[in-house]
Amino acid sequence: MKIGIDSFGCEHGRSGIGSYLRSLIASLPDNPSMTYELFGPEMDRYTYTSGIGRILYEGLPVPDSLAAERFWHTFNLKNFALKQKYDVMLFPAGARLLPQSFKVPGVAVINDIVSSLFAETSDKWFSLLIKRGLSKATRVIACSQFIKHDLISLGIPADLIDVVYNGIDHTLFYPRSDFLGEVVNIKPFAIKRPYIIYASRMSSPSKKHAELIRAFSLFKKKTGLPHRLVLAGNDGAASDVVHCEAAASPYGSDIFLTGYFPHQSLPELYACADACIFPSVSEGVGLPVLEAMAAGIPVACAKAGALPEIAGDNALYFDPDNSEAAAATIETIVSDTELRERLIQQGLTWAERYSWEKTAEKTLAILAQATI
Repeated sequence: MKIGIDSFGCEHGRSGIGSYLRSLIASLPDNPSMTYELFGPEMDRYTYTSGIGRILYEGLPVPDSLAAERFWHTFNLKNFALKQKYDVMLFPAGARLLPQSFKVPGVAVINDIVSSLFAETSDKWFSLLIKRGLSKATRVIACSQFIKHDLISLGIPADLIDVVYNGIDHTLFYPRSDFLGEVVNIKPFAIKRPYIIYASRMSSPSKKHAELIRAFSLFKKKTGLPHRLVLAGNDGAASDVVHCEAAASPYGSDIFLTGYFPHQSLPELYACADACIFPSVSEGVGLPVLEAMAAGIPVACAKAGALPEIAGDNALYFDPDNSEAAAATIETIVSDTELRERLIQQGLTWAERYSWEKTAEKTLAILAQATI
């Protein structure tokens, strides 16, 4: 079976979808009956396959713009798939880029709350393209039950959708006791401890970065504790508001915005934190919450989106729009020793359920089913 894997729409590895694709590719089994071939921008030839010899890559001369990629998927992909003799195709960025019809079976992967993407854009053509593409796909992989229910609400048939959770790379995300100094040196950063962390791109107001900064400022004012707030993630549509909020805070010197932070460096950043505070209300997957648990730190998150499904009873929940309550949650999770230990142990046990090997195995089974 020859599997074509679309790397268009994955933002050259610098996004959650890009991390998903990189992790999935690394976990695909070396099976002589299967051939894996990525196709996408020539500039991404080594983005996802570096050090993995069994993965082929077909670089394509498509301009690096959404409009050009949409055009290619609409008018060129079908013939390309036939030429490459794919038996089935996987579309990791299925919530952002899909063909409108398929000559070769296609499986779309959805890591986003699609209805939220539609609500946040004025591009109605985008909404129409994605909805039509999903309805024509052979199968749809939803990365949480929450996403599955969202897709059903948009009219995608339930029997077309399989739920396959993202995994965790436990060789990267695990508790580390060897970082005991006051400063964490992760090139090019030197971050002074103690700190709390929120790793998420500033892509939307629903990520609640500004609200977290306000809650952190209240926490600092009330407690006087030395903790810093580390916001790790790319700038995006909401970044101007976040930067302004940080600059206006009387505790701005204790707020550190890293910009893009390489995924391979996140485990150390997590493991050295006192806690992960995750206020986003628009998470379809919430993988950073699981990665923080696997790294051995306690988690507090919004009771919204897929987060209660993903975190279970192993996190503290708070309302990010209630600054006083959020500040109290931060104080509790960094100060209550007994609670911290309980959350850490529960989180470690919970995170063991997730692995990229399981994700890859279930994904391959769905791809095989799509060819029948």
